[in-house]
Amino acid sequence: MTEDRRDEMPEDHSGTEGQFLASYDPSVYPHIGVTADVILFANLSGDMHVLLIQRGQHPYKGRWALPGGFVELDEDLEEAARRELAEETGVLVRPGTLEQLAAYGKPGRDPRMRIVTIAFVGLVETLPPVSGGSDAAKARFWPVSELDLGSGEAAGDAPALAFDHNVIISDALAHLNRI
Repeated sequence: MTEDRRDEMPEDHSGTEGQFLASYDPSVYPHIGVTADVILFANLSGDMHVLLIQRGQHPYKGRWALPGGFVELDEDLEEAARRELAEETGVLVRPGTLEQLAAYGKPGRDPRMRIVTIAFVGLVETLPPVSGGSDAAKARFWPVSELDLGSGEAAGDAPALAFDHNVIISDALAHLNRI
């Protein structure tokens, strides 16, 4: 647990907005990272597929994961999701193609630090060509029926999934079934 220094913040808020902001110290709050992940589905003859990347770097090097990554300071959330999708898989989608699904922020979901991810879901009618890029060693569409969405661990030919991506994919499938 990080040290709580919020009691060191000035209590006097009687000045102007500018004065308040000039004295404001955001370092008294814990630092967390924000990422955007993309669940891109394709329905091929009734068999749902999901786009995954094989991680080329730690943590979870070699495991399969949703395309995604850190949101830049000057970036909108959907813009970050589309950028990461393009960088890691080569897939370009227009603004408005992805729908914000949910936020995931369970402590410990990422071993690097406290990270909250905003998940975006999309559906394409045909499989676009994909290739691993940036920090992704590979990219491919996997039949959802081949994934172990219970534990996320490898079982038989199913790939081991990184982070809590089994939960996110399950939630995205449930969302698609509701609409």
